[in-house]
Amino acid sequence: MTFVVTDNCIKCKYTDCVEVCPVDCFYEGPNFLVIHPDECIDCALCEPECPAVAIFSEDEVPAGMEQFIQLNVELAEIWPNITEKKDSLPDAAEWDGKTGKIAQLER
Repeated sequence: MTFVVTDNCIKCKYTDCVEVCPVDCFYEGPNFLVIHPDECIDCALCEPECPAVAIFSEDEVPAGMEQFIQLNVELAEIWPNITEKKDSLPDAAEWDGKTGKIAQLER
């Protein structure tokens, strides 16, 4: 099983999760992070570190967000790896908690 980054990360992109990952399985896009499922060791360290509560175990992804499982797979193959914490996006607090942000995802 792997962990999956979901909707609430879009336009927030907090990177607290990146620092605790022992296998560096996070990948960074312009306004979203993803987890590479073949690299994730299911350690669960990232989940409680996410201020946006956007990371879920693959078998616990909320209903209606199942598309994020495949999206993490797809984008982890093309985005660069991120291994260190960075500042969140400037307007992250405004976007945190908003739903239906998939249209805001920048590739």
